Amino acid sequence: MAPLSCRDLPAQLPTLPRRATAHAQLSFLRAPAPRQPLTSTASASTSASTLRLPLAATRDEAIASLVGHLEHDVAHGHQYRDDVQDEEEDDDARRRGARKHQEELPARWREIHGRDDWAGLLDPMDPLLRSELIRYGELAQACYDAFDYDPYSRYCGSCKYPRRELFERLGMAGAARGYAVSRYLYATSNFRFPAFFPPSRAGAKIWSQSANWIGYVAVSTDEESARLGRRDVAIAWRGTVTRLEWVSDLMDFLRPVAEEGIPCPDPDVKVLAGFADLYTDKDPTCRFCKYSAREQVLTEVRRLVGRYAALGEDVSITVTGHSLGSALAMLSAYDIAESGANVAGQAAAAAPVCVYSFAGPRVGNAAFRRRFESELGVKALRVVNVHDNVTRMPGILVNEGAPEAVRRVAERLLRVPWCYSHVGVELALDHKRSPFLKDTLDPACYHDLEAHLHLIDGYHGRGERFVLASGRDPALVNKACDFLKDHHGVPPCWRQDENKGMVRGRDGRWVQPDRHGWHLDDHDHDDPNHHHHHH
Repeated sequence: MAPLSCRDLPAQLPTLPRRATAHAQLSFLRAPAPRQPLTSTASASTSASTLRLPLAATRDEAIASLVGHLEHDVAHGHQYRDDVQDEEEDDDARRRGARKHQEELPARWREIHGRDDWAGLLDPMDPLLRSELIRYGELAQACYDAFDYDPYSRYCGSCKYPRRELFERLGMAGAARGYAVSRYLYATSNFRFPAFFPPSRAGAKIWSQSANWIGYVAVSTDEESARLGRRDVAIAWRGTVTRLEWVSDLMDFLRPVAEEGIPCPDPDVKVLAGFADLYTDKDPTCRFCKYSAREQVLTEVRRLVGRYAALGEDVSITVTGHSLGSALAMLSAYDIAESGANVAGQAAAAAPVCVYSFAGPRVGNAAFRRRFESELGVKALRVVNVHDNVTRMPGILVNEGAPEAVRRVAERLLRVPWCYSHVGVELALDHKRSPFLKDTLDPACYHDLEAHLHLIDGYHGRGERFVLASGRDPALVNKACDFLKDHHGVPPCWRQDENKGMVRGRDGRWVQPDRHGWHLDDHDHDDPNHHHHHH
């Protein structure tokens, strides 16, 4: 049988790329059908069902016709091999292009980090920016993949892996080589965040009655720093995709950040009270969250910036997060700049702070945006799916899209407490442009982080055809949702722990492995390098 290439696909799929990459492991080509032996029985079956030979008047005519069809198949078999060879050549060209762009990073990192607000880099899409967006998005995705959601686990709400092995255990070879996780971040459980803090059924056996793992701080290794052109401090915040109603759970009034202990000189700078509570709440009785998430992250950033700035290195601070994690990323990036945690000393230059946000809601008001962007110089690139409603909230009625006069009247004269504004630069993507994704009414698919990374990989500019640039595996889209078209053969929500994390002990019984020891090791506040600063 002749091979099936993308050129032969039905008309309803006109936007599919010509070939799927070998890396994607979802090829639109198929091998020729196996040849059947040339027996009289097989010949009859083949002529009737596969080759559709006309009835031959004589045996010689039948043989001649069969030989002709076999020669046709052999010729098309060569075409199949040519297509595969072309596909491999495309992969080689893609890898060479990726290496070329990566070699530019040491000279261009400030540009990629938002120095010029990504002017000229988004349309058409800059290949180096695309690869960096995906890389930081994967650091955010690690928070989901490593989080223990299992209500039957006595470690529900914690990270499943030790911080020194996080990336390795997740199979993230590049991140394992490139970054060392220096600190895990925890928040105290809050009844206002039912989707963020999954309930455990372990009762008194739970690892902590009030703490939840919400992210980590990592720093680039020497080898990675040479590749990046600077020492990078990466902060990743966990979000929630268990239920999207968390936005309505947090529909609260704006509150001045100065009331949260953030040293802001402008009382008009306000953020959503729910985000501020999650960021600043603490429980003095809990070892993991006796300091707030704010205190934990500021302490670690100060330590790392001070250490590497003293060595004369260029240092960057890159914060990333998805969904609710995006809101925490925005708030913590602002706080780092406002509190001066990115400055090693009186005369030292401030380390640039950048946020790569995915599917994030609005965080504060127009004054927060002005302070964030213009006065502190924090950069933010927001990746959104235009069909995702989470990015439109809160502030559906009065937001950055309203005329300035309307916002001024609503916020200053009428004192309306829900005048919100997005910050930074928006990269708007449309999942309907991807030929891999099916039509669905499930908003969780529109909001999914892996789907956003898939859209980034295929985006080349407004109006451009969707073609995967890096060959990132489309199967990752269905890791935690049901978004890929069925013919790709990828089951929905396929990612799961082997045996749901149960292991066989020496006595032959199945048990949950003990994590208590390394939980304490990963979050030891008695470490002399982790003195906390209060503001």
